[in-house]
Parts: sequence; structure tokens; C-alpha cells
Amino acid sequence: MQVAIIGLGLIGGSIGLALKQKNEPGWEIVGYARRRETAAAALSLGAIDRAETNLKNTVKGAEIVIIATPVLTIKEIFSQIAPHLLHSCIVTDTASTKFQVMKWAHEILPPTVYFIGGHPMAGKEIYGIQAAEAGLFQGCVYCLSPAEKTPPEARDKVINMIKRLGATPVLIDPQEHDDLVAGISHLPLLLSAALISTTTKDPSWDKMSRLAASGYRDLTRLASGNPEVSAHICFTNSEAILRWIDKFKQELDKYRQLVNARDTKLQEVLTEANKARQEWLQEW
Repeated sequence: MQVAIIGLGLIGGSIGLALKQKNEPGWEIVGYARRRETAAAALSLGAIDRAETNLKNTVKGAEIVIIATPVLTIKEIFSQIAPHLLHSCIVTDTASTKFQVMKWAHEILPPTVYFIGGHPMAGKEIYGIQAAEAGLFQGCVYCLSPAEKTPPEARDKVINMIKRLGATPVLIDPQEHDDLVAGISHLPLLLSAALISTTTKDPSWDKMSRLAASGYRDLTRLASGNPEVSAHICFTNSEAILRWIDKFKQELDKYRQLVNARDTKLQEVLTEANKARQEWLQEW
């Protein structure tokens, strides 16, 4: 089994490490990166068996191709690898948005290739190959959106690979995926960045920063993520994200009114939020 990983950052590198850790006999992990130093680092870390900086050589002979790059680069990657993919090759990705990627796959990839959209619900606030770790996906949900006419054997091959990562595969419609993750992933990303922008631009930031502690650190963690990846997410899921921003603004305005009026109902609202979070944590 030859597996090609295109993109050797946090996600691609972690997939490589996890698969290599399983030490499956007969498996070869080939990794592609634009920068030679990234490919060399992935090789030295043991995330891949062979490093490539040429896409054609990367996918040549691969039974599974995993694209782990910022989402807006995927369309061009499809175009470049399409002529060189094996008949019945399975292509999958790790992008945080699925509908647009599925559309590109349908338009660009040959009909002899099977595409299964993927999105691991895991990550870190830091990025790059040095941040990769074999246990990143342990216990996480891994969303899968098989394209129409994907045969069961191709779907099962990807499901089995995801299980080797330690993740739990969940089949989901791509549009539903984008609507849901806009609320629990993309909105928090923007809230985190907006909080950083609001506070650090304030004239009192020099003094304020000395007081900032764990609460501020936890709420702003997502702002440390890869800016290119984050921007691409927003550009390919803008409608859903805007709906969630509007919902959040309405909710925040309710909180503002309660604070402004010093309304005792504020404690009830905070209690409801506390209870809702505790219930989620118990299920998680």
C-alpha cells in the first residue's frame, strides 16, 4: 500500500507519524512539500518514508492520496495530480470546509478516481511539521463525505485508515458539515482573533497585558493558528460563517442589554450557559 501525503504541516505530518507508528507491513508513506527543508524535516522526524517536492512523483503509484493543505490550494493540486493518478486511486483531503472541495473534485478529478472528503476535528494552536504528533487524532471525530458513486470498498479503505489514526470516522453530508462546523469551529476562530485585535489595539494594552492570565490565554488560543489556513476557511464557507456571526451578535447584544440595565436576569442567563456547557462536557 502506497499512501501519498500532500502537505506536511501539522495535520499532514501527524497523519504520517500515526500511520508510521502502526508499522503496517508493505505500507510506504510518500510526503510532498513545496519547501525542501519541510520535506527533509518530515523525513528526519519519521513522518514519511520518502520525501518529494514534485507532485507527479508523489502520487505516482499511490493507492491513497491525502491532501493536507490550505483549502484554496486544493483546486490547483487536483488539476496538477489528475493526469497522474492510478485507476481506482482514492483521493481524500483534510480541509475544514467540504462543499467547495467536493465540487472541485467532481469537476477536475477523472471519473476513474474516487474522492472522499475528510476533516479531522483535531488540531493545535501551533502549526508546521515540528508541531506534528502521532497521537493528534486519538479519540477525535474524523468527518468523511464520500462523493456520489464511491464504491463501498473505497469508503471502507479510508475508514480503516482513519481508525489506524485512532480517530472515529463519521459520515456526513458536505453542506451539513460546513453549516455545523461554522458554529463550533469557524466562529470561535474569528471570535478569538477579534478579541486579540480589540485588546491589543487598545492604548492600555501595555498594562493590560501584564494582567492577562489563563482565561484570556484560553479564549485567544485559536488566534495563534495558521493565518493562511484560517483565511481560506472563511473564504470557502462565508455564508454559513456570516449566519453564525449574526446569531452571535444578537446573543451578545442581549448580554449587553442585561449588563447595561444591571438586570438580575443576567445571573439566570449565565447559569443557563454554565449548565449547557457542563452537559456538553459530560457527553464529550
